[in-house]
Amino acid sequence: MKKQSSFIAMFLSAVLLLAGCGTGGGSSQSASTDEGTFKVGMEAGYAPFNWTQMDDSNGAVKIDGNAEYAGGYDVEIAKKIADGLGKKLVIVKTEWDGLVPALTSGKIDAIIAGMSPTAERKQTIDFSDNYYKSNLVMVVKKGGKYENATSIQDFKGAKVTAQLNTFHYSVINQIEGVVQEPAMDNFPAMRVALESGMIDGYVSERPEAVSASTANPNFAMVEFTDGFTTSEDDTAIAVGVKKDSEWTKKINEILSGISEEERTRIMDTAIKNQPAAQ
Repeated sequence: MKKQSSFIAMFLSAVLLLAGCGTGGGSSQSASTDEGTFKVGMEAGYAPFNWTQMDDSNGAVKIDGNAEYAGGYDVEIAKKIADGLGKKLVIVKTEWDGLVPALTSGKIDAIIAGMSPTAERKQTIDFSDNYYKSNLVMVVKKGGKYENATSIQDFKGAKVTAQLNTFHYSVINQIEGVVQEPAMDNFPAMRVALESGMIDGYVSERPEAVSASTANPNFAMVEFTDGFTTSEDDTAIAVGVKKDSEWTKKINEILSGISEEERTRIMDTAIKNQPAAQ
């Protein structure tokens, strides 16, 4: 009788175990729901490529996990890619240094964050074709001694910085006699440093510099006739994806359908719509 009771107990345990497996199947179904989304990582702090705002005006998309929204050039490109993939766009606000780890760990599906497809990054992740190309400039104080510079060598003795872990910072040493200040985490921090006089200028790409000088009348953008030496990969912007991603080909097809004229229009609109604080 005890043996029979033990057998019944074992049988019931097996049934409960199988029921637990069935629950796991429900979890798998939930995961398949995630397959209907396109999770894109960005700083949401690099206007006009991407920024944070408090509502959905001008086509901004809600940021996953909080009440804020993301807008900008990258968001508009992400929307087009998500539509082309037949997926719902989800914006995941992520610090710059955390973007590549978030991608490789599967937290996000792609990086659309004004990121250049540098040789170093290509060792870890793959990139789509370019969706924007820019050139390096300097952001300085309006009316200051560097506003009328035409060559990067005019910044000899100047205190200059750029964002941490970007190729922008690596080119500063092309300026003879420059005082290369420590790299900073983000562009808002560099703008504060410039406003306060901690630095004389920071290296940026033209859209961000236009954005900075538009948002703050005390700033000016310096474009060079004798500028920084860069590679094409450095000044291009592309979508970051996992190594050997099955989405790369489809993303490239979608990007090829966006003309240069439309890309320019999207960027001009982003510069116009950027929040004043960014």
